[in-house]
Amino acid sequence: MHKFVLCALMAAVAFAAPPQQQDPVYILKQDVDVNPDGYQFAFETSDGTSRQEQGTLKQISEDHKAIEVQGSYKYLAPDGLVYTITYTADEHGFQPQEHVEHPGQQ
Repeated sequence: MHKFVLCALMAAVAFAAPPQQQDPVYILKQDVDVNPDGYQFAFETSDGTSRQEQGTLKQISEDHKAIEVQGSYKYLAPDGLVYTITYTADEHGFQPQEHVEHPGQQ
């Protein structure tokens, strides 16, 4: 079940954004770990895109558990800016925070 959720999340991100360039994009780094109490994954591609996420099984109430998710992703947009989104998703919903920078900015 956890592998299906992880694959579905990765597929949703891959299909959500239109292609930004014609050159092939290669996976430079990829790590995945799925276990009964949660999961974590990270990847980085040759176009500068990266994502990392971890989900942890959390006791919400006496008889209810849910996955609490924390993560971030970063990409170079067609407008030339680098967008970094950090997020938490839990019983309070999806809570993103955006940071935008110009390439070369520290």
